[in-house]
Amino acid sequence: MSVLIVILILVIVLVIPNIKIVPQASSYVVERLGSFFQVWSNGLHFKLPFVDRVANIVTLKEIVKDFAPQPVITKDNVTMQIDTVVYFQITDPKLYTYGVESPINAIENLTATTLRNIIGDLELDQTLTSRDLINSKMRAILDEATDPWGIKVNRVEVKNILPPRDIQDAMEKQMRAERERREKILQAEGEKKSSILIAEGEKQSAILRAEADRESQIIVAQGEAEAIIKTKEAEAKGIELLKNAKADKSVLTLKGFEALSEVANGNATKIIVPSELQNIATIGTTISEMFKDEKGK
Repeated sequence: MSVLIVILILVIVLVIPNIKIVPQASSYVVERLGSFFQVWSNGLHFKLPFVDRVANIVTLKEIVKDFAPQPVITKDNVTMQIDTVVYFQITDPKLYTYGVESPINAIENLTATTLRNIIGDLELDQTLTSRDLINSKMRAILDEATDPWGIKVNRVEVKNILPPRDIQDAMEKQMRAERERREKILQAEGEKKSSILIAEGEKQSAILRAEADRESQIIVAQGEAEAIIKTKEAEAKGIELLKNAKADKSVLTLKGFEALSEVANGNATKIIVPSELQNIATIGTTISEMFKDEKGK
């Protein structure tokens, strides 16, 4: 009975603590007698008591590190603060464990020195407008430098760029002046377009008025012409009716006197008398002279 108890105690003390379950997205670096033995992936594993030990537990997930702002100097001697965010992933747990002491600290220092080298070749304006260039250069340099450490740098982002306060004030004044200049340009362009539209409107209005006057005059002239035509047609029909009715000479003479009277009452300064009317006028004059002679006697 005591032997079973001893065996049970040994199992509890020696066997159970040496059973390891490695979770997903993790790796265990195992040493045997102080030397690297193997890397355990996810699953159930057993290590020998007093012989094997887990040297490091490594996560295979992507790691995001936001490093503190670093002072850098641009090519035109402007000191600014820049902080970066590095996205990396451990691809080789063995190299990560034995490649470098304090890998995260190493990456931070490497990021700071790389950033200073890149910014040192750029002027202030280029630094503020070249974030994509800075990010791509830093990613390429860091990825190559950390490859012996079993680390893959996926992305590097410049989070903040903080120039000195006087530089910020000057930039704000410059931006304000630029906005005011654009506002004045837009206002002038708006006034120009407005003037053009007003002038075009007045031009179209004048053209429409002229066309309306012309059409009105044409309509009036057409009306007068139609009235004259209608009058002449009526006169022609009247004469035609007289001819068809076989009116005698006295009726025609009377109509001639009526026409002569209408013409005389008009504004014309010249009167053209037909030959028949001239003969009648001669007869009237002769009769008047005869009456005068008789009265003289």
